[in-house]
Amino acid sequence: MNETFVTFHGWAGTNVRHRETKEVNVATVRVGVTPRVKKGGEWVDAETTWYTVTAWRTLADNLRDSVRKGDPVIVHGRLRSETWKTEEGGTATDLHVEASLVGHDLTRGITHFIKKQRPEQSSDAAESADDLVEGDESVADVLPEGISATVAA
Repeated sequence: MNETFVTFHGWAGTNVRHRETKEVNVATVRVGVTPRVKKGGEWVDAETTWYTVTAWRTLADNLRDSVRKGDPVIVHGRLRSETWKTEEGGTATDLHVEASLVGHDLTRGITHFIKKQRPEQSSDAAESADDLVEGDESVADVLPEGISATVAA
């Protein structure tokens, strides 16, 4: 297969749009990438490229819960383009990325990772997870206010 995969960083230009269907969840967000270029000895913004980023299933749910308009993000996924004729007779192209990975760009700020609980967890796994968290003050110190460091069984 000849598919193009890309990795880029930019800014979420919209809030995430999340849809739930009977079969699968899907989320989309527009991400703008504006490179800085040197012209005449001065750094200036080049033209912004916009991507429509689509995520499916668990990534769609996590994207909805994590990314807001204006957040700096890193995206990795499969690139495709759609070209069509405009009303004026010209052509236009949209760039779409089916994301396999999305995260915050940590060169622009900090974030706190919260692992989602799996629906089915054996009691042995829950006990060992409690041992990892219980009494570990460093975990509790880094969690945002209002988030507990306990693990549900």
